[in-house]
Amino acid sequence: MDIKLHNKTFEPYISSNTIAKAVSKVADEISKDYQNEIPLFLGVLNGSFMFCTDLLKQYNHSCEISFIKLASYQQTSSTGIVNQLIGLNEDLTNRTVIIVEDIVDTGNTLEKIVSLLKEHPIKEFKAASLFLKPTVYNKSIPIDYVGLEIPNDFILGYGLDYDGLGRNLAEIYKLKEK
Repeated sequence: MDIKLHNKTFEPYISSNTIAKAVSKVADEISKDYQNEIPLFLGVLNGSFMFCTDLLKQYNHSCEISFIKLASYQQTSSTGIVNQLIGLNEDLTNRTVIIVEDIVDTGNTLEKIVSLLKEHPIKEFKAASLFLKPTVYNKSIPIDYVGLEIPNDFILGYGLDYDGLGRNLAEIYKLKEK
């Protein structure tokens, strides 16, 4: 069933079952790679909060979590300018940091986070994203763990929003074409 938020109509796009499978896939891959160390998961707020929660529920090894908040969206398009709102407080010396993104499209937010991480003596960083839009991603930073690749549609739900609304939806909806 379609939903209307603000002045836009959205249609069902990705089911909660498909999302759960994608989260499990990412959790399994990270678990395999980091079972012998304690990585720091760095969730990118606000969008990644649901993905972080479900990912860590399925990560069966020791880990820590922290969050960073940046913003680059207004309404349905990226402004291209990423502003840091809440920063890192943990000691990252010789740590593996796994950046947890809800979605990677242009890669501007990820690029900003990586530049912030490079100010610390970390061991390494990896990027995990529930969704990747490969047709618009234009950065050289590898996305190490991807739940689902999707086309360049505007989506919301499962943490992603449209002007503050829709983050609480269990499924993903996409902007309905007129």
